[in-house]
Amino acid sequence: MHMADALVVPAVAGTMYVASAAAAGYSIKKVRLEADPKKIPTMGIMGAFVFAAQMINFTIPGTGSSGHLCGGVLLSAILGPYAAFLTMIGVLLIQCLMFADGGLMALGCNIWNMAFYGCFVGGFLIWKQIMKKGVSRKKIITASILACVLTLQLGAFSVTVETLASGITELPFSIFVGMMQPIHLAIGLVEGAITSAVLLFVYEARPELIWTGVKEKTQIKEAKLSLKKTWTILGAAAAVIAGGMSLFASSHPDGLEWSIEKVTGSTEFAVSGPVHIFMEKIQNLTALFPDYGFRHGDSAAGTSLSGIIGGAAVIALCLLVCYVFRFFRKKEENEQN
Repeated sequence: MHMADALVVPAVAGTMYVASAAAAGYSIKKVRLEADPKKIPTMGIMGAFVFAAQMINFTIPGTGSSGHLCGGVLLSAILGPYAAFLTMIGVLLIQCLMFADGGLMALGCNIWNMAFYGCFVGGFLIWKQIMKKGVSRKKIITASILACVLTLQLGAFSVTVETLASGITELPFSIFVGMMQPIHLAIGLVEGAITSAVLLFVYEARPELIWTGVKEKTQIKEAKLSLKKTWTILGAAAAVIAGGMSLFASSHPDGLEWSIEKVTGSTEFAVSGPVHIFMEKIQNLTALFPDYGFRHGDSAAGTSLSGIIGGAAVIALCLLVCYVFRFFRKKEENEQN
């Protein structure tokens, strides 16, 4: 559901940047109040896992379309909504700058559409409410599917509203909505199944990693794996998915591209205007592996290397930001003392 710059005008893009930045600023404030050392490596590893999972486009049978995991619900169920939102920003930023996946001008829109709803609506309104009286396998499956379906529907609807506000006449609102919502309903169901499978593993391995939003500790089932082994398995899974399984991703257009093609007959719009052109030039400079491959040539090695490097970049960015936050908090504490 990564939007390209051609789908939004600067005014809409700027508005969504402000909205996403406000949510990020509040999330930073909330995360800095936490004192859980386990969350720092978990953010990096889960961020890399979501990055890798987003490389796997799965076919939606009978449609000629494909979809991929968004990841906001998955991250919120482990990290909590605030840390999850910041991790999702890291994933989307790396995708945008290093791989030209989603437009740079449209980044604020993509953060809102793919991260805000999954982390805050899915995390607070669905996941927390279902888990507040205790966690179970049935609740994990139910919450995962409900949250993924609802938040993907909201994200898809936001895309259509943003194109409407941008005056993209090639995408009439009612027709575009009629294509976007059903296909993303199907994608949301698959994402819910994948999300629940990953969370069931985490629940069995280290049940205390499941976020419930409840401060009072309740009886937690016995862990089957050490925390380090759990991190290792998730990290190894991310590497295998990004470096190997990504080679077998569906070649069908994703839900957004499919919807655009159904309405206009093409999946691409030409960029126009000085702001669009300027943003495109910046992205061309930063994209080391455009479209997850080498600049000159299309090879399996380029895709695999892109996945590995991208996952490592997400981990590095998450760890760097976390340690910067911790440094500032210590500095403030020292000044108060």
